[in-house]
Amino acid sequence: MPIKLTNEIIAAAIQGFEVQKQHIDSKIAELRTMLPGGLSENAATPEAPTRKRKKFSAAARRKMAQSQKLRWARIRGEAEPATPEPPKRRISEEGMKRIMAATKKRWRLAKAAKAQQEKAAAKKTTTKKATVKKAAVKTATAKKMAPAAAQAATEAAAQ
Repeated sequence: MPIKLTNEIIAAAIQGFEVQKQHIDSKIAELRTMLPGGLSENAATPEAPTRKRKKFSAAARRKMAQSQKLRWARIRGEAEPATPEPPKRRISEEGMKRIMAATKKRWRLAKAAKAQQEKAAAKKTTTKKATVKKAAVKTATAKKMAPAAAQAATEAAAQ
C-alpha cells in the first residue's frame, strides 16, 4: 500500500535533510582546516557561473516598464494612469484610389491573359482537327489514285 504524502510530511522531510546538510557541511569545514594551508570555507566552494542576460529591445523594455508601473499603481490603490494609445494609421483618399486602380489593372491583365490562353487552346484544337482532316483527305485521294497510278505505271513500262 503506497504512503500518502501530505504537505506536513514533505515539510518535515525537507527540514530533516537540511539539518543533515548543515551537519555534513560543518564536518567538511573541520576537515578542510586540518589540511595544510587551511583553506577557508568560502574559497573552497566555487560559485555557480552567472548566465548572460537576454537582451531586450527598447520597445520591449518600454512595454515591461509600463506594465510594472500599472501593477504598482494597482497595489498602491492609485487610479491607473491613462496610457495614451497611438493614433491609428489611416490611408489617404489618394492612396485608396491608387490601390483600387492597381487592383483593377491587375484583374484586367489576369482576365486578358486567361482569354488569350483560351483563344490559343481553341486555335490549337481547330488546327489539330484541320490537320487530321487534311491527312484523311490525302490518304483517301491516294487510295483512289493508287489503281490509276499503278495502271499508268504499267502502261509506261510496256511502251
